[in-house]
Amino acid sequence: MSAERGPAPTGGRDEHVRRVRLPADPRTPAAARALVRSLLAEADLAELTNEALLLTTELSTNAVEHARTELDLEVVADRRGLTVTVSDFARGPVEELSVGVRNESSDIADIAERGRGLLLVDHFASRWGTTYLPAGKGVWFRLDRPDALDRPGRSPVTAVPATAVTGDQAASEDSFPPSAAAMSELMQTAPDPYAEDSLPDFATSLLTRVADMVGAAGGLVRLDRGDGQGPQLLARYGRQPRADNDLVRVPLTVHRPYVGELELDAAPSAYAQPLAVLMAERLSLHLENDRLRRADLRRQAWLTFLAEASELLAQSLDVELTMALIPQLVVPRLGQWCAVHTSNEWGRLRLAAASHADESMLPQLHAVLAETGPDSVQSRLREASRNGTQLPLGAPTEGFAVPLIARGQRLGTLAVGRHQRHRHDPDEVAVLEDVARRAALAIENARIHAERRRVAQALQQSLLPPVLPVVEGIGFAAEYVPAGDDADVGGDFYDVLPLPDGRWLVVIGDVSGKGVQAAALTGLVRDVIRTLIGDGKPLSETLIRLNGTLVERGGGRYCTLALATVGPGAGNQLEVCLHLAGHDRPVLLPAVGAARFVGTGGTALGLLGSISSPATELTLDPGEALIFYTDGVTERRRGRELFGANRLREATAPLAGYSADVVAARLRSTALGFSTETPRDDIAVLVLRNDAG
Repeated sequence: MSAERGPAPTGGRDEHVRRVRLPADPRTPAAARALVRSLLAEADLAELTNEALLLTTELSTNAVEHARTELDLEVVADRRGLTVTVSDFARGPVEELSVGVRNESSDIADIAERGRGLLLVDHFASRWGTTYLPAGKGVWFRLDRPDALDRPGRSPVTAVPATAVTGDQAASEDSFPPSAAAMSELMQTAPDPYAEDSLPDFATSLLTRVADMVGAAGGLVRLDRGDGQGPQLLARYGRQPRADNDLVRVPLTVHRPYVGELELDAAPSAYAQPLAVLMAERLSLHLENDRLRRADLRRQAWLTFLAEASELLAQSLDVELTMALIPQLVVPRLGQWCAVHTSNEWGRLRLAAASHADESMLPQLHAVLAETGPDSVQSRLREASRNGTQLPLGAPTEGFAVPLIARGQRLGTLAVGRHQRHRHDPDEVAVLEDVARRAALAIENARIHAERRRVAQALQQSLLPPVLPVVEGIGFAAEYVPAGDDADVGGDFYDVLPLPDGRWLVVIGDVSGKGVQAAALTGLVRDVIRTLIGDGKPLSETLIRLNGTLVERGGGRYCTLALATVGPGAGNQLEVCLHLAGHDRPVLLPAVGAARFVGTGGTALGLLGSISSPATELTLDPGEALIFYTDGVTERRRGRELFGANRLREATAPLAGYSADVVAARLRSTALGFSTETPRDDIAVLVLRNDAG
């Protein structure tokens, strides 16, 4: 059969013609097949389906892969046959493979790369040729119906040219090319998309068909997915190929980390190598899909891992706990061992936490990490921390070190040992670098929170008296519980001050809000009270001046206060003068009888220009106590239920006769035990008791 150059022939009358322009897209061959199949059905040429679809696929695929331009597809069907023309818009000649190159001495690799499509066209087409247009070039082929070949005036076309079969090939049935139906089925076969792992079955089926076509005694497909397991047998047919035989070997065209090869125990022939290449290409396409699918699943798994790691790290605001958590996240998923080192202001590293997949190896790991010297792990870790770059670690602890950097601060290093079976791949290295960034940020956040907690505790202690005074005949006791996180400064405070006339001033208050501003206002209230009381001002005047100060400098915040002066009275009694400025009334706990609320309510400080704070005079007999508290006690919440003032009064009744310390501690415990939730507001309790007798 010869290749004819020139325009594609047409069939005359009763033609069915389709013309379409298709994009340079991997889906174009499928669209071309669909068009040809529909026209074959329309022209009643079903017997040409296999050959037509095979050749259409090859020509359209070649146009997409090599020309990389749009292509014009023209399909003409008549009663005698089918003509298909595929034209692209790329400059240059058609890579033609003539009949004469199909012999065993030809370069099979060159055939597979450049001319397999035309080889198939040359074999199966009744006639074929090339066309050259001003805008590009094209290839056409003609398929005649079998009965049309025997009509008068036409010369029969041989299935295989004599020049293509020589020597021992002519004596062997395996030397003849496979049928178009078999090759078409081979090209269009695909793995089951719903199978758990369909690639081995698919590869085995593909290998079996190709081996049958070329008469191979055996064959196999090896694949290394780069997961540390080495080359694995993906498919096998017949006997194991012998290394001393002439084997057909074709590498699989897959991307790293995949590496594979196809072997056929068959004598190289004009069709064995191209068919092996064809199978390798079809299998490689599905292996690439498998690689991309696995890579996508792996990336999704890494993203899930990073999200879970971030959540775990974010939940810890303790520095030591955070650093202990990091190696547990890394081992064994990302490495055989992991160590976290922190650096001080002089750059010295300290081992904060370490973990090993084999716990028995942990002492040895600690010993290696503690070694010093120019080639030690310590020196590499210091270099990684100092330079802020990733560095490899040599034997015996093979792996690499990643610096821990957060907000521009170098906090230390994260060292990770390699897996037992393989080195870290680029995806794992990227994930580890991401883990290091998140871990460093978590450590820095924990450090900031710890420093904030220390500042808050120091500030809170400065707002409360370190100890209450010890006075003969008078018992003082207090309990304080900050709300929520102890990193915030509360607005509740209490104090006991000596007065110039020998009496004592008891103060408890609650400043609105929390944090630094509330703490500043609390300090202002305490200082003003101390100054005015020290100057001998009466309580009523002290409250008026304090209200003016808060209106002027409080920034919209307000304060409630309960103040009481206490001193000796007649006999063993204590005389108390009570002023309430918007504060809850205290509870009078008698030695005998029911507890009751005492005092008259007044105006909170800092809200209005003038205030009202009536004085209430009362006496405490021996054994009686006056209990002050803040709204953190009465507003303690359990769901929608509040602790409330009545429950507080009932809780004090069984405490009659107990010392001030016991009363304050029991009330604190009762308020906290009311709910399992963390207190939403500060809880402060101050007890004044007549201890005479």
